[in-house]
Amino acid sequence: MTADSEIRLDFDRARRVGVGEAIMCAGKSPEQLAAVLDAAAARSARFLFTRLEPEAHAALPPEHRAALDYDPVSRTAFFGAAPAGARTGAVAVVSAGTSDARAAREAERTLLFNGVAPTMIFDVGVAGIWRLMERVEEIAAHPVVIAAAGMDAALPTVLGGLVPGLLIALPTSTGYGMARNGETALAAVLASCAPGIVAVNIDNGYGAAVAALRAVRPGG
Repeated sequence: MTADSEIRLDFDRARRVGVGEAIMCAGKSPEQLAAVLDAAAARSARFLFTRLEPEAHAALPPEHRAALDYDPVSRTAFFGAAPAGARTGAVAVVSAGTSDARAAREAERTLLFNGVAPTMIFDVGVAGIWRLMERVEEIAAHPVVIAAAGMDAALPTVLGGLVPGLLIALPTSTGYGMARNGETALAAVLASCAPGIVAVNIDNGYGAAVAALRAVRPGG
């Protein structure tokens, strides 16, 4: 069995749901990823690659590495030309701490791949709440806010009482001991007393971004 026989790609996803095809690279071999890239090139398709670890990227053939716009922080890669005229002002991605940057950057890159340029605001967690208050009016001006936070994930709850737009909580696996690799953060946002917060799974920056895209796309 060859690598290409194990793959069935969705070339029509953008037309159906308004979000381009994404390939989760975790668990895929270099041969399978190369087969995906060959198929995408044959159709002149644009693909987003997520959870592409630096070691997996380095294992790809040189011609495939050269064709990718790769970001090791978010572990994402773009294949194909970026969309023209990215929309701005619709989504803010707010990170509680610098340690939450990986999930926040995954959300950012997913949005950029789909033609939305988010406002990125880092290190405004509640441990130094004055930093958040300095930016809160800027954050509140966005129709959609993604709030990435680990540990006790207090940031989404605080923002839930301060901003009027759709608030998507992105719990991260940042934290010690009882943070339980993000389980405490996820439970905290699900149990939040601020009404109307929605949540995605732990470290799922891609899912948070797609939820935001569904909200801001025409007709959303």
